[in-house]
Amino acid sequence: MSRRMLPALLAAAAAALSGCGADSADLFAVQRTGDDPNANVDLVVNDGGTMACNDGEPIALPGTRLLDARDLARRLEAQAALSIELPPGPRASLRYVVSLSNGRVAFSDTSEGRPPVFNELVAFSADVIENVCKIER
Repeated sequence: MSRRMLPALLAAAAAALSGCGADSADLFAVQRTGDDPNANVDLVVNDGGTMACNDGEPIALPGTRLLDARDLARRLEAQAALSIELPPGPRASLRYVVSLSNGRVAFSDTSEGRPPVFNELVAFSADVIENVCKIER
């Protein structure tokens, strides 16, 4: 290794170590509400690979689901920045409020004009609430 490379390597190592022990940021929080008591769930997904339901203890999120959550968060950023709020459609049973670092979106299961990413968030939420948090509707 040349002496010219040493300062760059030391700077990179210091930068990597400075992040050690820092808490990971939340990717998003979902507040799902409805008439059914088990429909009412607060879900928080953390970039560190955990999630929590209803202020419970963090639970490990399977790796593929963490990648899905990161993708959802990235794809929801534009709508959250605009604070998109869609009115419920007829016979709505579930309402979703999704908070991200740059804003939030709100919609129901029957809101018209939902972008596909909203439907993907509904499917993701249902899957992890039922299969990871063990809360069945």
